[in-house]
Amino acid sequence: MNKRKKAMALAASSILAISLSSFNLHTSATTTAKSYLIAYNQSSLPKTYQTDIKNAGGVVINAIPEIGGLEVRSSNPNFLSNLKSNTNIIAANVEMNYKLDDEQPAGADGKPVTLTPDEDGTYWSSQWDIQHLTNNGKSFGIESGGTAANGKVTHKAVVGVIDTGIDANHPDLKANYVGGQSFVPAGGYSGDDTSEKGDKTDVLDREGHGTHVAGSIAGNGKIKGVGPNLGIMAYRIFDSSGSAPTAPIVEAIIQAAKDKVDVVNMSIGGFDNLKYEFYGTRYSDIADVLLWKRAIKYAVNNNVTIVTSAGNESLNYADKKSLTDYLNANYGDTNLVYKGVTIETPGGLPGVITVSSSNKWSKDQLAFYSNYGNSFITVAAPGGDNGPKYAETGILNDRDFTYRALSTWPTYLAPYFTTIDPEHPGYAYLHGTSMASPKVAGIAGVIKAAHPDYKPAQVEALIEKTALDYGKPGHDAYFGSGEANAYTALTGK
Repeated sequence: MNKRKKAMALAASSILAISLSSFNLHTSATTTAKSYLIAYNQSSLPKTYQTDIKNAGGVVINAIPEIGGLEVRSSNPNFLSNLKSNTNIIAANVEMNYKLDDEQPAGADGKPVTLTPDEDGTYWSSQWDIQHLTNNGKSFGIESGGTAANGKVTHKAVVGVIDTGIDANHPDLKANYVGGQSFVPAGGYSGDDTSEKGDKTDVLDREGHGTHVAGSIAGNGKIKGVGPNLGIMAYRIFDSSGSAPTAPIVEAIIQAAKDKVDVVNMSIGGFDNLKYEFYGTRYSDIADVLLWKRAIKYAVNNNVTIVTSAGNESLNYADKKSLTDYLNANYGDTNLVYKGVTIETPGGLPGVITVSSSNKWSKDQLAFYSNYGNSFITVAAPGGDNGPKYAETGILNDRDFTYRALSTWPTYLAPYFTTIDPEHPGYAYLHGTSMASPKVAGIAGVIKAAHPDYKPAQVEALIEKTALDYGKPGHDAYFGSGEANAYTALTGK
């Protein structure tokens, strides 16, 4: 991917054999962009919104009345300038698709890992992360997220997964899948993807990421999630090409709240900049940030606990200059210059639990890729890495993939980072803050199952209070309040 394309799209991280898993996103402007985000000055839409946009030279694609937001298309180069006279509009900016890199994965970077099932046919002995989080499965007996009888599960709490979709027929997930919705339009976001029919029920996972995340939350078969009887709802925001604008993501947050899920996991994250220049024209992502904030507030006000990943750039979020420098170094050029404050969305926004990635082998070191920062990280959770030898040497041949996180993978996709029981595909090792976030979402889910009256602030407080105090004593920049743990959260010890 060339630099300009990269600046226009996103820094991919989950579908590359040589990279991490977190769907790192970034929006930026181009002279040919025709989609815009609009934020009115109140969290509602005025009756005149259609006329407002028409008079400015645009047409409304999507209205999001719950948060006073619009997604708009216009071919008028003066569209943004035309909106400035409207005092009801507080912010507007160009919206670009977030795009995964074009490369496809190679099995385990060319080093497949073959595992043999345990004597009971499961892969429990390989799930170091879930064993640790659950005190070797003891938390399941306290609260698993529901009850199972006669082959049917009654879910006491439901976690919404805003991601690439799900393999709803996966043997480890199908009992806990309770529905979902696609936000991808017919033709995909490009408009020319014939595989995308605009079917709201089409949550089929084309990438694998969402299925892996779901297994960490509520897998119940050969692998176990944190809450093996939690319900799962899937909200597919990425089309088959691996792209998505902001609007469907915030719509998915709102829909999850309307569906009365208890917890939302978003193993996604990217950077918005509040002042940048593209070919001499000034832009800002303020509308983008406002709509993110409003959607999160809407969900929290509707009693939804939101958990997000911290991101995989090894950045100190407290060092604001370093974030903007990172954007300029990785996406900027002589025609695209970032000058303003950089905000990580959604992890850097109020109302969310932001999760860094811990590993199997150290109580002092985060996974090498994990972002961190005071007042940014809430807690850590096991996201896995390449093991202590690689951490010491940095040599690719020293990687040990069994230090990564094992979870479900779509049975219809080629194996990724592993070859496990070839006659029964559907499992994979991944590492990233994307793998850490769902562990905390699962903990939040079993807390809600045990304490259905708890509000999001109470769920977060219990997770923080009972986290294992890794790193420096007390709250620190790497682990936040510590490494979250399901067993201690449910027992208080």
